[in-house]
Amino acid sequence: MDKEFVQQVEQIIGYNFCNRNLLSKAFTHSSLVDNRLLSNERLEFLGDAILAVVICETLFERFPSYLEGDLTKVKSTLVSRRTCARIARHLGLQKFVQVGKGMTSSRALSSSVSASLLEAIIAAIYIDGGLEAARSFILRTFASLLDRADAKASQGNFKSLLQQYAQRELNTTPVYRLLDEKGPDHDKCFESEVIIAARHFQSAWGVNKKEAEQKAAFNALVELGILEDTSQEHEG
Repeated sequence: MDKEFVQQVEQIIGYNFCNRNLLSKAFTHSSLVDNRLLSNERLEFLGDAILAVVICETLFERFPSYLEGDLTKVKSTLVSRRTCARIARHLGLQKFVQVGKGMTSSRALSSSVSASLLEAIIAAIYIDGGLEAARSFILRTFASLLDRADAKASQGNFKSLLQQYAQRELNTTPVYRLLDEKGPDHDKCFESEVIIAARHFQSAWGVNKKEAEQKAAFNALVELGILEDTSQEHEG
């Protein structure tokens, strides 16, 4: 196995293998070998199960107020083949996978190959370094998706999401401050900002204090890189 290949892959995934044969097998697609036992298919099978366990345990501990149905919805999104493929492509791992000549130009199987690759890597890390090593890799690569999935599941409760993030990552709680209010008593609008550990985030206006605080929380989540500002309804 090429030394440069090993170094590049290990740098991307943030893990150094003791048994590099596992790493090589994780990147070997069945189309390249005569015996499928030499491919990454068995690793894919194991990696799928490890991913599910780690994600389920994380959701169970992270969201104690979620019912089974809520947990299942978030879990289904995170461990889906589409999500796994997207993460593998985001990391740039698919360019290292070893496939047979007939597959090199195939786009139809690219998502499936990428998803299988990520699961195989998870299994390879697990076998080589144990569950904690695999858990570390999974939580690191799925971190932003976990936060975004929570935002979706909480149906726009940005204050709740921001509080969870601030308490978990910064060991503090967001503080909301009313900056201004305009209009007559029957038709007021309010401007609020959120402060986290002395950091002031972009303020926001709302038709009531609750809406202003929700929008301010959204702005903070965008600035922190937890969410993407893809909706104009939260601007201003």
